[in-house]
Amino acid sequence: MRFQQMLQVRRLASTGASGSSVMRRPTTASVRAATTGASAHHRTTGTATPWTPRTPLTPRTPLNPWTPSTTTVRTMAGSGAPIPELTQITDNVLRGNYATLNDKDVAHFEQLLGKNHVLTEDLEGYNICFLKRIRGNSKLVLKPGSTGEVAAILRYCNERQLAVVPQGGNTGLVGGSVPICDEIVLSLARLNKVISVDEVTGIAVVEAGCILENFDQRARDVGLTVPLDLGAKASCHIGGNVSTNAGGVRVVRYGNLHGSVLGVEAVLANGQVLDLMSNFKKDNTGYHMKHLFIGSEGTLGVITKLSMLCPHSSRAVNVAFIGLNSFEDVLKTFVSAKRNLGEILSSCELIDERALNTALEQFKFLNAPISGYPFYMLIETSGSNGDHDEEKINQFIGGGMERGEILDGTVTGDPGKVQEIWKIREMVPLGLIEKSFCFKYDISLPLRDFYSIVDVMRERCGSLATVVCGYGHLGDSNLHLNVSCDEFNEAIYERVEPFVYEYTSKLKGSISAEHGIGFLKKDYLHYSKDPVAIGWMRDMKKLLDPKAILNPYKVLN
Repeated sequence: MRFQQMLQVRRLASTGASGSSVMRRPTTASVRAATTGASAHHRTTGTATPWTPRTPLTPRTPLNPWTPSTTTVRTMAGSGAPIPELTQITDNVLRGNYATLNDKDVAHFEQLLGKNHVLTEDLEGYNICFLKRIRGNSKLVLKPGSTGEVAAILRYCNERQLAVVPQGGNTGLVGGSVPICDEIVLSLARLNKVISVDEVTGIAVVEAGCILENFDQRARDVGLTVPLDLGAKASCHIGGNVSTNAGGVRVVRYGNLHGSVLGVEAVLANGQVLDLMSNFKKDNTGYHMKHLFIGSEGTLGVITKLSMLCPHSSRAVNVAFIGLNSFEDVLKTFVSAKRNLGEILSSCELIDERALNTALEQFKFLNAPISGYPFYMLIETSGSNGDHDEEKINQFIGGGMERGEILDGTVTGDPGKVQEIWKIREMVPLGLIEKSFCFKYDISLPLRDFYSIVDVMRERCGSLATVVCGYGHLGDSNLHLNVSCDEFNEAIYERVEPFVYEYTSKLKGSISAEHGIGFLKKDYLHYSKDPVAIGWMRDMKKLLDPKAILNPYKVLN
């Protein structure tokens, strides 16, 4: 008898399903589109009957020929929150000593870019952040189509002392990509080309405005994959990902973008183009200045192009969705996953019960394979040999169940069912903002203390909060703490900030694991950075952007 039957593991994959299928996770946008009008979800408990998805997704087929997607972040926003007041007013922001835009400026940009690429009307989508917490008052959006045009724009703005905010897909969660006052929005959307993908070297060259999903599809056409995977991949731009050093669910396998990005092309505030492109993993020729622009959120320069090392895509993908009774069991299972899955472990995600239940309540099309457990882990393996990988993950789960660390679970290598499980994880963040206001915190904590802050915040907020929950990337110590309420609540705000950052600082954690500092966290940077380090950051800003026109009011207070 197979151990899955003895241990009552729900094995979803049909015989040979794992095969050699190239897997891709669903994106938030595609999930919404695929599930429109879906019937109510059905949740099972215990182990009486196997789970069968009500509306399984089918794996995507490669686009041939490749064509860019037209999906934008504005179709993704699911929050029912009203349009916020102007942030300059609500946060009492003192406008910097910048020039005021006039008709002569607009005429100059129209001559430079053409009238179709100079927007002065219907700018709400460019002024409001994804979470609808930040709202600027920009009167002008510029959409250059080349590095040369970006350079000409910044050169002019620097001379005139006009403030500029670079903007990609506007999927950020800390207000880093929208105006705070009346800055000019510099949209990189037209710089959307995948210039080259070399299947021999694995090196791709891409413009900053290329949508991540389109980039990944182009890479997959030649058997490669982009080493970055986000729920917002149908909308976010690769340049924005690099500018914020975005993390996602693959960091445990491929590391962060400081390692994957081989080189960048960036335009400085004075319009000077800095060519830091490289097509080699080894290039010890002085200072590696590319790192200044990875994670600096457009405050030091505007990335217009980059080269990235793309690994070969996996031919066999398996996903386990398991239920656990305690966070202690979660840690034991994580250690076991690293020890027993080793080189094929590609993702290790944690979802607590409240986070999962909120998503299930908000999105009736979701179909959870198991329920009734305090913690859930989503563990993915990616490799080249389906039989080998399946055997390893079966042994891993079997051992965990024998030790009592894993109480129940689902394992599948079937592409459609893999997507069904990933769909649950991807909809958790949107479930928390669908019909409520949510304070969201993206923090890194030592693994042994990874979840303790969630319990502390539940006690601290009490009945003021409707939901306090945690989920995130356990594999790289990145917790997403969420405190939800019906609408913005000053009493909750006073209980969570700056307490969350103080708590994180005491544990030597990071107040921003992958979302950046932006506008929302600039006052709290000192909880993670030494004053001397912050001083050097200010000096670097003054050196590269002496008039401070690039993304003002962000990162450094």
